[in-house]
Amino acid sequence: MVFDFGGPVLLTPFELRHIGERDLGLAPGTFGWTGPFAPERDPDWRAFQAGEMNEREYWAIRAQEFADITGEEPTMPALCAHLYSGSEEELVRPGARSLLDDAKAAGVPVGVLTNDLTSFHDEAWLARMGIIREFDVLVDGRTEGVYKPDVKAYEIIIERMGIDPSTAIFVDDQPVNLAGAEVAGLTPVRLDPTDPAPGFRLARSLLGLPQE
Repeated sequence: MVFDFGGPVLLTPFELRHIGERDLGLAPGTFGWTGPFAPERDPDWRAFQAGEMNEREYWAIRAQEFADITGEEPTMPALCAHLYSGSEEELVRPGARSLLDDAKAAGVPVGVLTNDLTSFHDEAWLARMGIIREFDVLVDGRTEGVYKPDVKAYEIIIERMGIDPSTAIFVDDQPVNLAGAEVAGLTPVRLDPTDPAPGFRLARSLLGLPQE
């Protein structure tokens, strides 16, 4: 099993706006971007989903807005330091936590293929997230210089995990990345952040794990 990290494992920034606002002493609703939770209110998200910009370009816009509001640097690590300032229990999806535990207990190799982990989070934050060290292999596109949905990104994790892609599933929240996984021979499983339970159920079914 291969996970994307941000979205399937971690809660999305959209779900953590309130933590960032609390951490910064801002009024609730100061961060108005809504992504998949209310796409009609987020034209930049719609443009990203339509292929008019990529995900990094979308978050560059959000980082600039954050800087305009706070006076801090217009970077994702600066924004994420506030959004992801909560405890690990607050930040990790319970369904992902239990799926990871059950997969490992069943002897299923588990990896992460992410595009921007080190683009979004600094070393101190990564060091305190114990769940990261529970994966057998982690591939970060920024570090490798190749990003999903480029088929080469999937080939890297397939090789490093030593798996047959035809027997593996790939869990991601972005349709474009799932399409890339399918080209690479992995079975795609969409994890919809607005309704994650069906994605976790499908992943368990495909892996032969009991449902919660």
